[in-house]
Amino acid sequence: MTTEATFEGGCLCTAVRWRASCAPTRVVHCHCEMCRRSSGAAFITAAAFPLAAVQWERGEPTWYQSSPEASRGFCARCGSWLSWRRGEEIWLTVGTFDHPEAVVPQEHHMVDAQLSWVRQLEDGLPRHAGLQREPAAS
Repeated sequence: MTTEATFEGGCLCTAVRWRASCAPTRVVHCHCEMCRRSSGAAFITAAAFPLAAVQWERGEPTWYQSSPEASRGFCARCGSWLSWRRGEEIWLTVGTFDHPEAVVPQEHHMVDAQLSWVRQLEDGLPRHAGLQREPAAS
């Protein structure tokens, strides 16, 4: 992926807006239980960015510590789930992008937790039983 790009997005009510100043390092579909419960969806699609590349342009998310190593950001006004962060990396939920079609998923994570009726999703992307911490080889 190219590193020269800008992505923007925000929550449903527009109280929180973000801007990412580079291309994502990875874009994945995650099937874990925490992502399902946080989003209310069968799985989520998220894009990873270096933490330093993401700026909160309007408002800031409220953070919930969802596990010992990660916290999830959401809009306190409308409840939209925007992101999660771990260390020096932040993942932005692709549904909050102004132009979600600008990124393309590269792989599936946590397929061992995937709902059985999602199995018809045959997109040819790599599938990982657990959480892959390193970017997929290009």
